[in-house]
Parts: sequence; structure tokens; C-alpha cells
Amino acid sequence: ASNLEAEVVAREDALLRAITTNDIALLDDLLHDDLLFNGPDGQTGTKAQDLANYRSGGIQLRRADASDRLVRPIGDVVVVAVTVALEGSYLGVRVDGRYRYLRVWQRSGETFRVIGGSVVAMGNA
Repeated sequence: ASNLEAEVVAREDALLRAITTNDIALLDDLLHDDLLFNGPDGQTGTKAQDLANYRSGGIQLRRADASDRLVRPIGDVVVVAVTVALEGSYLGVRVDGRYRYLRVWQRSGETFRVIGGSVVAMGNA
């Protein structure tokens, strides 16, 4: 894998760590200020909404295990498709299953940040 891919995979791993430990500062660093993200319910969220949900405890994830990760550098962005097994609660709804994420990482300053993404439910693990 290229250095670019290794760099983004490290950021992907940091993202999973951030969401399972409710690390708001790390999340803030990983997400681009102009992020748009389509949730499994079809609603489009922003970075501010996402951070607020973690900050309030509305999102509490105990487990986030990645598999089947595809990493594609395209120009100045890196697109990642990954399956994540999640366990916990999301805005009052119990979460226990597999989700397929598509994330677009853009170089922003010295590092990569998520500028766009979406997730679909794949059913139980």
C-alpha cells in the first residue's frame, strides 16, 4: 500500500477509536468542518451535529470493528469503503449489527479529514 493509503488507514483507525471512547477532541480533528454525512435513516448531518451528539452522550458505541476495507486514492482525495460491526446506542436506538460506510478523506493542512460520507445498514453480524 502507498504511504497515502497507510496514512488514511491510520486516520480510519483513529476514527473508530474516537467513536468508541467518545473522544471529542480527536473527532474534531478527524472531521472536516464542511463535512456532509448521510446516516442510515437517510438524514444528512454535519460535523457540528455529529460532535454535539457525541458530546451529549446521544451516541454511545462500545464496539466498532472494521473489515473488508477498500482504499482508493483519487486525485487529492482518498475514498474508503469499509464494513463496521457496531454495538451500542445511537440517539436512543440500540445498535448491534454491520454497517457499510463510504468515506471521502481530503488532505486538509498537514493531515486527512473526512469531508463526505454515508452509511447503510447490512443487517446483523
